[in-house]
Amino acid sequence: MVLTGGKPTPTGHATGGTGPARSRERFLQGEPVEAGVRTSILSSWQRSRSLGLSPNQADLPFRDDFDRDARIVRAAVPVLDRLQARFAGSKMNISVADASGTVLLRRFGEASLARSLPAFQRVPGFVFAERVAGTNGIGLALAERQLIRVHGAEHFAERSQRSACRALPVRDPLSGRIEGVLCFGYPSSTEDPELAITIRKAAQAIERRLLRQSSARERALLRAYLDTGATTSAGLHHTVGVDELALELHPRDRAVLTEKAAELISRGQRAAAVVCLFDGRRVTLVSRPMRSGSGVEGVAIEAVLPGPAPREPLAVPTQVDVSPGSSGRLAVVTAVPPPRFVPAAAAPGRLPVATLSRNLPDVAHGPFGTVGRVDVADDHPDAPSRTRGLVMVGEPRVGTYALAARRRLELLSEASARIGTTLDVRRTAQELAETAVPRLADFVTIDLPEAVLRGEESADPRTDLHRTVVHGISDDLPFSPVGKQVDFGPTTPQIRCLTSGQAVLEPDLKAAAGWLAQDPEHTERLLTEVHSLIAVPLVARGVILGIASFYRAQDPAPFGDDDRSLGLELASRAALSIDNARRYTRERTMVLTLQRSLLPHDLPDQDAVEIAHRYLPAESDVGGDWYDVIPLSGTRIGLFVGDVVGHGMLSAATMGQLRTAARSFAELDFPPDEVLTHLDNLVGRLDREEPAAGAGVIGATCLYAVYDPTSQQCTMARAGHPPPALVRPDGTVSFPDLPAGPPLGLGGLPFESAEIHLPEGSRLLLYTDGLIEDRQRDVDVVLDQLRGALAHPEQTPEQTCQTVLETVAPAHPCDDIALLVARTHAMDPRRIAAWDLPADPARVSEVRAAALRQLADWGLDEAAFAAELMLSELVTNAIRHGAGPIRVRLLHGRTLICEVSDASNTAPHLRRAASTDEGGRGLFLVAQLAQSWGTRYLPEGKVIWAECGLDAA
Repeated sequence: MVLTGGKPTPTGHATGGTGPARSRERFLQGEPVEAGVRTSILSSWQRSRSLGLSPNQADLPFRDDFDRDARIVRAAVPVLDRLQARFAGSKMNISVADASGTVLLRRFGEASLARSLPAFQRVPGFVFAERVAGTNGIGLALAERQLIRVHGAEHFAERSQRSACRALPVRDPLSGRIEGVLCFGYPSSTEDPELAITIRKAAQAIERRLLRQSSARERALLRAYLDTGATTSAGLHHTVGVDELALELHPRDRAVLTEKAAELISRGQRAAAVVCLFDGRRVTLVSRPMRSGSGVEGVAIEAVLPGPAPREPLAVPTQVDVSPGSSGRLAVVTAVPPPRFVPAAAAPGRLPVATLSRNLPDVAHGPFGTVGRVDVADDHPDAPSRTRGLVMVGEPRVGTYALAARRRLELLSEASARIGTTLDVRRTAQELAETAVPRLADFVTIDLPEAVLRGEESADPRTDLHRTVVHGISDDLPFSPVGKQVDFGPTTPQIRCLTSGQAVLEPDLKAAAGWLAQDPEHTERLLTEVHSLIAVPLVARGVILGIASFYRAQDPAPFGDDDRSLGLELASRAALSIDNARRYTRERTMVLTLQRSLLPHDLPDQDAVEIAHRYLPAESDVGGDWYDVIPLSGTRIGLFVGDVVGHGMLSAATMGQLRTAARSFAELDFPPDEVLTHLDNLVGRLDREEPAAGAGVIGATCLYAVYDPTSQQCTMARAGHPPPALVRPDGTVSFPDLPAGPPLGLGGLPFESAEIHLPEGSRLLLYTDGLIEDRQRDVDVVLDQLRGALAHPEQTPEQTCQTVLETVAPAHPCDDIALLVARTHAMDPRRIAAWDLPADPARVSEVRAAALRQLADWGLDEAAFAAELMLSELVTNAIRHGAGPIRVRLLHGRTLICEVSDASNTAPHLRRAASTDEGGRGLFLVAQLAQSWGTRYLPEGKVIWAECGLDAA
């Protein structure tokens, strides 16, 4: 490639495995990078990697909604046409992108070069921002905000390794805002130092055309400032433009400077203000009125730093345009290098900002313009050298309105981010008050009906208002305290705003009779502090939610119509967030009520274990966690804990179905693994029967444990649920390694149970995953905390529950927590009697006699008659219809339990015998004499049991 004014030279930096190529390879492999990589390139590599970009990424985003008639496009088209003609026949490609990195224009030195590119890159619209394309010319120019060069392996993407580019931001000469980027692309094997000069001149030409698109008044003020620059800074030691400060200032400092400059413009007079930066430095802003030749009046603001400075010039344009309809000559600012114009912020209402470059050559000539140099030092040879940089120009009246408008917009923007961060009614109201103080008001009170706080709609908010928020610049004013019911009179501004639905402005509270009559004792003291009020109704979706009252105290100016409009806008936005929180509160209350109604209210009386339980709903939503305690035959106890996947009403309803089914399966005396199998089938059926719910696949986890106090054995099985924690009497804590079954609802996979011996006094902790799983915590760390909380054998189950929730549960749980603690008891062997006998009818009388003696020893003579009949029938049935050996057992607990077991799996059936039947009355007789009876199956055989009450005994 041959370029004007020089010969192509190979760069040598992207080949041969050295330089950037080798450094890039080491960087991508995670190795330290040698110092030869430029800081800007290394920083861009690091940003690209942190964004998760891949060097092999092939495609770039494409936008077809960009503005094809943007200012930068209109200004750049003629310049790019001249550049295309200049580089005709070369492998140069020229691009102009907007401030977001979207390419708006492309030109090629050779037409064939466009055909070698991917189809979507031949036309405008593809995005070359660093965040999507990695290190490249356009993206890095936007990030560094200055002229940059990227060649060869300095690119992040593999596809760009053969290319080199130079790119320069193009700025609006008046606002200083970056409007776009001009980029030259060429093969990495060639380089020409004059490209830097060429791209600067081209960018300057585009900026000159942008300046022509600005208003005549803006250009006239800038010209007036430049024309008077040599005679207005007497006595100043050193002045500096914001473009110099921007290299080292934090964005907050730049924002503070320009905001103060806007305030000075709004005053419209000669003044000075000292601005303290966040790092402790002090910058003086000097304002001076000026008048352009066409009669436009305005104010210029300069930044001043103390200290000596070398003699340096200001770039002053030598080319002047005459705007139609203007009597003066209007400046077109040009420079080589181009003037740097840095904006304070790109916010609506921001006044025009302009800063001027320094260290310019005396004269620069070229196809893109001519720029002269003017020394602004004093004419006296001994006077100290000074330079001066412009911070801001503007008209006072426009500045006042613009400043106020900008502050209102900033407050509304801040309100959008600060109000409604939670779905809590009180917190949302507090956020409204915190946003308004002190930007709009000095004190804010918010009154909401009690019904709204509960999530309901208030029937008459005028009679049900409660003070919800009191917030202000101090805490010593006698506003009604939070929580107190507030009764406003019919003539108060608050009630009037509720009646009319509009904000009510009281600029002078001393003249507000209705407000004064409300509470003479308090209002008299309040009037010594506050002087102006805006009462705004909180209305959303046609629902009246309450009142927000804004008070002004320190600002001597009363509230005005603009303040009333701003307060109404703030209240409207906050009311929508409060209503969202109210609706969420109502839905959450409904789900939580349903959830709690489906959980057990009173635990059954039994002697097998001592129980304590807790249920803690999630902060954000209610899930489907549940627990249950079920008395079983033979003094055994069943312990359930489960978790339905998801949150909301569907999960709570599914939990209710699952708990009911689990209780039914458990009361049928199925072993734990079979209970889980039945529940698995149920969940799968529910999922198939309710596809219209749109909630996806229903899933659940469950843990079921059955403890037998006669043998102190506990049989457990789990379906995708965390294993329990076991605390032995000596305080050792373990997590039994139970077979990990699949979650309920998957179907087709078997469940297994495990049996563990629990010495008397052991504690068994069953919990849901909300206790240990949290995105902010490591599970292993939480389990260690749980071990520490449980390692106190002297604690009762209630104390254990409280300790676990205080030390292990997350402070702000994002999932429900169900907790069940059981401390085991062992049944006294003296209250157990058992006999083994063969399947011989002659032995029935012996068993009856032995049983009667045992009942007499226990003092249960009154129950002997019923027990004798039940045992006689059960043993006879076992001998006739079952298989030996036969075992008889009596258990003396809260009731008397008679058990007869045999080796047969035949199921007994209760029936009504006809008057002509010879048999079939045995089980009917047992059912009449017993409180309850049933059958449970063993691995080999069955047990028929009957329970007899001891009230008569």
